[in-house]
Amino acid sequence: MGAGGMQAAVQLAPGAARGSSAEEGHADGQPVVILLGWAGCQDRHLAKYSAVYSQKGCSVIRYTAPWRMVFFSESFGIQSLRTPAKRLLELLFEHSIENRPVLFHVFSNGGAMLYRYIVEALHSQQPFENIRVAGTVFDSAPGRRNLRGALRALATVLASTNVLLRYLLMLTFATTVVLLRILLYPLTRFIHENHYDALLKAPSRWPELYLYSQADAIIDAGDVKHMADARQQLGVSVKAVDFTDSAHVSHMRVYPTYYSTLCTAFLSDCVRGSPR
Repeated sequence: MGAGGMQAAVQLAPGAARGSSAEEGHADGQPVVILLGWAGCQDRHLAKYSAVYSQKGCSVIRYTAPWRMVFFSESFGIQSLRTPAKRLLELLFEHSIENRPVLFHVFSNGGAMLYRYIVEALHSQQPFENIRVAGTVFDSAPGRRNLRGALRALATVLASTNVLLRYLLMLTFATTVVLLRILLYPLTRFIHENHYDALLKAPSRWPELYLYSQADAIIDAGDVKHMADARQQLGVSVKAVDFTDSAHVSHMRVYPTYYSTLCTAFLSDCVRGSPR
């Protein structure tokens, strides 16, 4: 469904219609899961993940930020993802599900960049500060400034584009990243902190589950492990699972049952442990 120019799919659980926020047996109703797709992800891909949660009675919101924002606007230091981040949180109020526990399920750096701004909004803006977040699942994320991995990801997104345009866009992206994110980073970080560093010290303290793989050619497994360890040192309850041989954002495709079980068990643990 459209959300002020933003295409987000909202799938309400039975009984979770507008104005019936607590009719499902739980004091505050069933959880809401917000899926943040990887760059270039299509809604039909996210729908497979949404089924894992909707089968458990959850309401699900699915959204993937436009790849141009992820690869270009954000690389140039334009914080264009702040707007969809805020709109996603507004959807909870528009559908009268803002009192339910919320789980974020974040895919790759495309989802992690958007999540960074969601966390900022949750800790700085009314009425979002009252939203009760139960936890976050990170799938194949987050990664540091890995130019090779980012170029691989962009090449995948642009696979069906005209060859000349594809190389031009990749060259522009690579030049921008090298200049702004590597050579000039000591200066640009004061203007626009990179997403990895922002997430390292994010103010959130709800539980986090990291699903990653040594075989990921886009996001380095060491980056995910470093993030998980750093967050744990801040007192966050962290679980990290290395799938060892599945490719980038392919862990559920390769290990469907194991993946689904990890996610649903994490969700129920989080909801049980989250303050009411």
